[in-house]
Formats: sequence, structure tokens, C-alpha cells
Amino acid sequence: MDKNKEKELNIIYDKEQIVDMGSSTVKSDKGNIHCLTIVGQVEGHQLLPENNKTTKYEHVLPQLAAIEESDEIDALLILLNTVGGDIEAGLAIAEMIVGMKKPTASLVLGGGHSIGVPLAVAAKRSFIAPSAAMTIHPVRLTGVVIGVPQTFNYFGKIQERIVQFITENSRIKKEKLIEFMLRTGELAADVGSVIYGEEAVETGLIDQLGGLSDVLEYLHSEINRRRNAQD
Repeated sequence: MDKNKEKELNIIYDKEQIVDMGSSTVKSDKGNIHCLTIVGQVEGHQLLPENNKTTKYEHVLPQLAAIEESDEIDALLILLNTVGGDIEAGLAIAEMIVGMKKPTASLVLGGGHSIGVPLAVAAKRSFIAPSAAMTIHPVRLTGVVIGVPQTFNYFGKIQERIVQFITENSRIKKEKLIEFMLRTGELAADVGSVIYGEEAVETGLIDQLGGLSDVLEYLHSEINRRRNAQD
């Protein structure tokens, strides 16, 4: 195939990736980094209204598997600006990211709320912009809830899964995380906390305060380290 034609097809493919999946692979001499965006609401088994900005887990999961297996991709950058969403879908994506061997880094921009917290800490290195916010609160389920002991036991188990995941993949203490979750008087008509960039780093929830250049610098250094280890 003619090189110009191949380059043209690659540009078209990259544009389709951005439009359809909110993702793109940036190639350079330093390494090829796949950029994945998780924005709006994480959609689970039920379709959300068309006017909602969503991230569909059935799109993200196969992408992550393909990134891990691809010889043309060296690292993964996850850009987060999410209000949260489906708990199981969010945890499924987070578990996939944790299980990757390639260098991964997350950057919280705007907000990494609710189930966005496990998604942020799932990467090997997490970053947050100074102005970004993260909402930490107990598990909330919408719809009809049957008021029996089994229901509350189920809520407790889900929350314990989330707490365990966050504490295993960050430096925040379990006691501090639960304190954030159960704080009263901060959220209107709700229980929980909103923390911003500096506090997220100070408490150990997020690794580093920074922006895009800081994340790319980290990923390039990890790619270079892996290349030197293979020589």
C-alpha cells in the first residue's frame, strides 16, 4: 500500500476512534500512548437517556484487552471527568486497569466523583489537577429498595468491596476513607465529602498533583525503563 494512502487511512481511523470511543493512540519516538477518556456517567446494564453524556463499559472493556495485547501500544493514559455511575460497571473497568502489565496513568480533570474514585486509583500512577474535585460517599442505589436485613447486608458488602479496592490501590488509610464517606453537613441532603486536588494528594488517595505534561513525562519514563530492561 502507498505510504501516503496508509497515512491517510490511519488519520481517518484515529478520528473515528475519537468520535466513537473517545480514545486515540498518539505515536512518537518516545513511545505509543493510548488515551482513553472516561467522561459523564459510567453506564451499566441499563441504557441512560440519549441526552446524557456516558461512558459505556461494553466499549471500554474490550478496548483495555486490546491495548494490553497490542504490540503497537506501549502505555495507557486515562483521562477522567466523571460524575460516577453504575457501581459494578465502574469496578469492572477498574479491575481491568489494575490487571494490566503495561504502564498506566490516570489524570482527574474536572471531577472524579463516586465510582470515579476507584477508576482513578486503578492506574499504576494517579494524577489530579489542582482544581479537580472528587466526591466520596456511601453506596447509593436508586429505585425500589426492599427494607429487609438482606438488602442492608448487600449494601454493606458492596461498600466494603469499594473501600478495599481503593485502599489496596492507593495510600489512603481505611479509617480516613470511611471518615470521608460518612461525614455529615458537607453535602446537601447527603452524606459524604468533596475533596480537591491538594487534599486528595495529602491524604494519599491520589499519588501526585499535576497536569498533562506531568502524566506524559511519567509514562515516557516508564516506557523507556521497560525498553532498557528488555535490552
